[in-house]
Amino acid sequence: MTATITPAQPPVLSRRRRWTVLAVCCLSMFLVGLDTTIVNVGLPAIGHGLDVGTRSLEWTVDAYTVVLAGLLISSGALADRFGRRRVFQWGLTVFGVASLACALAPSVGALVAARAVQGIGASMLSPVALAIVVNAMPDPKERAQAIGIWASVFGLSMAAGPVTGGALVAGLGWRSLFWINAPVVVAALLLSTVFVPESRAPKARRPDVPGQILLSLTIGVWVAVLIEGPRIGWTSPAALAGYGVAAAATAGFVRVEFRREEPLMDPRLFRSPAVSGAVLGAVAVFVALNATLLLNTLYLQHTRGFTALAAGTATLPMALGATVCAPWSGRLVGRVGPRLPLYVAGAFLTAGGLCLVGLDRHTGIHLLLTAYLLIGIGFGFANAPITNTAVSGLPPARAGVAGAITSTARQVGSALGIAVAGGLVAGSGPAALARASRPGWFLVAACGLVVLLVAHASRPKSSSGRRTSGAPTTARAALGTSAGSDGATAGGPHRPG
Repeated sequence: MTATITPAQPPVLSRRRRWTVLAVCCLSMFLVGLDTTIVNVGLPAIGHGLDVGTRSLEWTVDAYTVVLAGLLISSGALADRFGRRRVFQWGLTVFGVASLACALAPSVGALVAARAVQGIGASMLSPVALAIVVNAMPDPKERAQAIGIWASVFGLSMAAGPVTGGALVAGLGWRSLFWINAPVVVAALLLSTVFVPESRAPKARRPDVPGQILLSLTIGVWVAVLIEGPRIGWTSPAALAGYGVAAAATAGFVRVEFRREEPLMDPRLFRSPAVSGAVLGAVAVFVALNATLLLNTLYLQHTRGFTALAAGTATLPMALGATVCAPWSGRLVGRVGPRLPLYVAGAFLTAGGLCLVGLDRHTGIHLLLTAYLLIGIGFGFANAPITNTAVSGLPPARAGVAGAITSTARQVGSALGIAVAGGLVAGSGPAALARASRPGWFLVAACGLVVLLVAHASRPKSSSGRRTSGAPTTARAALGTSAGSDGATAGGPHRPG
């Protein structure tokens, strides 16, 4: 029997208070994005300090993203049940403690374990903070602008991660990559206590333990096979067993979710082109971004002999493109819908990847910087339409789950990008690394083509030609009776427009 909780709806906030809430939530988003990429540029220093090879270094990145991806949806539902501000603050606390453990890690095993715990804390931040923002911004146009800023901060944090990491490693050593989180966590905890109102869904949903276990197993095993495949052999018994376990977990997850009254992730939701397109686009964009960041780090430091600081600084054009274009994209989404920004994003990502498909040891720095700028622009334009489409596809009472779906897709893309790019260059010496990375740049370009296809699929369907009028209706129809079961259609707050 589903337990009913008296909803703690947030009060109507003034404009200044709404934007203050956005700023506090963006601070947490900055942490999540930064820790997804800040470690990349420090990998050689971590490897030297802990005496480990490339494959173990991949796990220091993917232990965080895999756990984060596996728990995001449960964290979103947990916040809808127990209170978004409360779960948000739990996440900050876990993230902060785990960051200290990372900074003090005596071995790569301890570091990987602490990174996994960091992922647990981060899973309580990303979708929960987005749900807080959505509930604080009832006006669709203001919400679109807020999501544009949100995407800008997220883009800045991920693109600026290598720059920040390079500076920290050069000045204070690799452990400072994790010490830096402490003051930000303390500030976010204090500000959230003062400014962020509590909110939750009108009715609590039952926890989906089988679905959570199968989702985590699915993501973890697929990524593990991709990372370990070059070492164990793609057709070895261990790899074949991994394929079997991953396929069985995937099929089991889909079967379990179809049978549950209140699933962790309702498969019927993906009948909506808006939601399925947003998920596919998010995976593609983050595969491209994380493959770019890892290949850049290894190529510049191992092949070209750059310092960590110089390698991080080389990504400044990417950070600039993402930061400038993300709010611009948010405004475009509010005015003309998601299709145009997605076309722009796909075109720039494709162009950026194609710039480096002939990479060698002597590729000009101007071509590298141009490619990074193009990829940064594409990344900046992609986030707002993807996020806004998914959030608009669910009622506000399910905002935690809506944010978690795209956040999960992003982190799955991040883990896959690291795993695939790392697998391409695993075992390559400095002289061979540039050539070995070329398929990775084709992959980045292919991800851009996927975004172009998503943009094409998002063309207006209604007779009036207005794209935004159809997506939420379609997605909510896909939910069927399950939306009503958690109060999303009856008794939940109304979303204007």
